[in-house]
Amino acid sequence: MPPGGWPDGELRVPIGVSARHVHLSAEHLEALFGRGYRLRLRNWISQPGQFAAEETVSLIGPRGTLEGVRVVGPVRSVSQVELSVGDARRLGISAPVRMSGDVEGSPGVVLRGPRGEVTLRAGVVVPARHIHAHPEDVIYLGLEGKEVVRVRAGDSRAVIFENVLIRVHPMFRFEMHIDTEEANAAGITNGDWGKILID
Repeated sequence: MPPGGWPDGELRVPIGVSARHVHLSAEHLEALFGRGYRLRLRNWISQPGQFAAEETVSLIGPRGTLEGVRVVGPVRSVSQVELSVGDARRLGISAPVRMSGDVEGSPGVVLRGPRGEVTLRAGVVVPARHIHAHPEDVIYLGLEGKEVVRVRAGDSRAVIFENVLIRVHPMFRFEMHIDTEEANAAGITNGDWGKILID
């Protein structure tokens, strides 16, 4: 539950806007930055244990390049790239909308770092909108993990986000994640609140 509970007694969720980023395996981190390299903390992000690293990489696709894409730590078992729809089109990639970690059958991309390049055969996704929740949060809400809800957010340009998956884990902090394009379309910034719509 957010500190202080839900405002106005409504079922509301704080919103985090997720920019394009890369998760790296230990093997690929070394290939891009050098043997024995460790990520350097830039700043902690909303989910416990997750951080934006000082390191960035370039993404090279069939039709374009994105420079300065932030690495998010800690290292993972499998490398993954999370983009907006516009980012993927700029690179010339048809990326599926998926939950983080679901990379099987997704397209790949070339990652370039200061010490080398890595060709991902798969791993590029557009992250599906979702809500991170602690088990106590879903009990309070009267919902279940993997349930799909709608969330109304924004003010003068308010929208209703459909197909928002609730992901539950004891380490999660209650927060809805959308990408930058979704946030810009609705005039949403980090820390704004959305209302969970229960049918």
